[in-house]
Amino acid sequence: MAEKSRGVFVTLFVWAWGLFNFVRRLVFGVIALVLLLGVLLAWRAGGGTITLQERTALVLDPKGSIVEQYSSDPAQRAFAAVAGEKNKEVQLRDIIRAIDAAASDKRIERLVIEPDEIASAGMSTLHEIGSAIERFKAAGKEVVAVSNSMSQGQYLLAAHANQVLLHPDGDLMLEGLGRYRTYYKDALDWLGVDVHLFRVGEYKSYAEPYIRNDASPESKEADLYWMNGVWNDYLKEIGAARRLDPKALTAQIENYPTSIKAANGDLARLALDGHLVDKLATRDEAEALLIEKGIKEENSYRKIDFEDYVALLQHETPIDTRPQVGVVVAQGEILDGDQAAGTVGGESTAKLVRQARESKNVKAVVLRVDSPGGSAFASELIRREIELTRAAGKPVIVSMGDVAASGGYWISMNGDQIFAEPTTITGSIGIFGLFMDFPKTLAKINVHTDGIGTTWLAGALDPRRALDPKVGEIIQSIIDKGYQNFITKVAAARKKKPEEIDAIARGRVWSGAQAKERGLVDQLGGLREATLAAAQAAKLGENYQVRYVEKPLSTWERFVVGLSNDASTSFAQSLVPESLRTLLARPDVQGPLKLLRSLDANRVGVFAYCFCEIK
Repeated sequence: MAEKSRGVFVTLFVWAWGLFNFVRRLVFGVIALVLLLGVLLAWRAGGGTITLQERTALVLDPKGSIVEQYSSDPAQRAFAAVAGEKNKEVQLRDIIRAIDAAASDKRIERLVIEPDEIASAGMSTLHEIGSAIERFKAAGKEVVAVSNSMSQGQYLLAAHANQVLLHPDGDLMLEGLGRYRTYYKDALDWLGVDVHLFRVGEYKSYAEPYIRNDASPESKEADLYWMNGVWNDYLKEIGAARRLDPKALTAQIENYPTSIKAANGDLARLALDGHLVDKLATRDEAEALLIEKGIKEENSYRKIDFEDYVALLQHETPIDTRPQVGVVVAQGEILDGDQAAGTVGGESTAKLVRQARESKNVKAVVLRVDSPGGSAFASELIRREIELTRAAGKPVIVSMGDVAASGGYWISMNGDQIFAEPTTITGSIGIFGLFMDFPKTLAKINVHTDGIGTTWLAGALDPRRALDPKVGEIIQSIIDKGYQNFITKVAAARKKKPEEIDAIARGRVWSGAQAKERGLVDQLGGLREATLAAAQAAKLGENYQVRYVEKPLSTWERFVVGLSNDASTSFAQSLVPESLRTLLARPDVQGPLKLLRSLDANRVGVFAYCFCEIK
């Protein structure tokens, strides 16, 4: 009878699951149909056409995170646009392209920066955009920044404007850089979890939270050194843009308790008195000022959003048959195997480098790195492809973005030249292994593990069993070998002795400027400078184009890739009920959660990773 009941239950469960799948496919099918209908109707109505008139202002208002490469596929971005989702990603390349093209576009009169909705961007990313803004100003065009309130990162862009307008009730404070982490040793001890850390280098601090209750002296020493370097470069950039002495900016921060009290808590007035902004203006007052400067159009000033401008440039750009400098992006954590965009895959990124090497049209390669590292083995696969590309006679220039540390440096070391921004976070040359076992935890609930194996090593990495010290010795030997491999490869690539590299390695993090002083980086500069160097190395002169070497889009992806920049998106939004758009915007419906990565039970994980976030 029980068997029959279970059979009925299983049948009902299978039927219910089938119904759920049917409804899911039906809903997303309807959404896709609505999108398609919106595109077709907008196309027939001519609504997708973008026109650009004389005396137009280019509005730079990035919303979301500024990234090297999208981490979501085109279909996801299109659905997010229809759902009205604002927290998105903006590619750095699109921002730079828009600013540089506008500098020479006679139809663009000025640049208006609205930085308030930038969710995240690294210091080097912001520096590259700031450099593009300076090129725009050098073309004789005005830049105006308008903000309600700004973080210090957002202000790094606004500071480059000829005129900075801040809302009278807004705020702007320069805070400095900090790095604070949560430490778990006491909690793990209480739970009965034993943590085994294997590393080389007293500065390799990634896993310290699992074995300590505070940061080690070495970690604090190294972190403060590179953060001071990055912060001083930040103050220099602000000072140069605003014609302020960096020391005066430091004094402002030190004097905040007194000055804020004297200003009765009015942070906007304090920013004005400190010459961080030029004028306090409400949004309507700022709008009136921009109308006065430009052309009034539909109760505002004549303007075009930078994303629409990039779409227009793509439409206006003719087919380019010139030789190519191929850019391969390595953004995110370095993982084994084939990975989607936004993450570096040992197999997938190596394949892109190989594709660039084998392409007859690509004459030089730029590896654009924005990665804290990850799998040592995956890093080596990519490094080897760089080495083979150089051996094949194609120059490889490395351009470091916000972070190129640990495994990020591993994949960079063999470039013909390495470019980094002064504020790039790099170095962290070192590796570690981490293993946890919890037999004590299980014992707390009266659960025990026992059995037998044919050798002492069988089941040695079972986390239910205490780690055998002999296994710990094996793992540490593997880590030691991995570190020696790392510094030996760096020494060969940088034409130094291993002991010279060891002295500046041992897991220590450096800023880009500090890394150049120590011979880990060749030149200070961004992607623009690296691309020029690649073209020069390939003897292309000025006769070349830049092309990103990425996974090819499917037919469906090519169809939807422009939806979020198309007028049909807003039309499609109007066809989708508000309740459905609200549902689609919910985080738990935005796609599958990123799976937690775990170690293969039959392998020892060896990582070259840097935890070097700053806030």
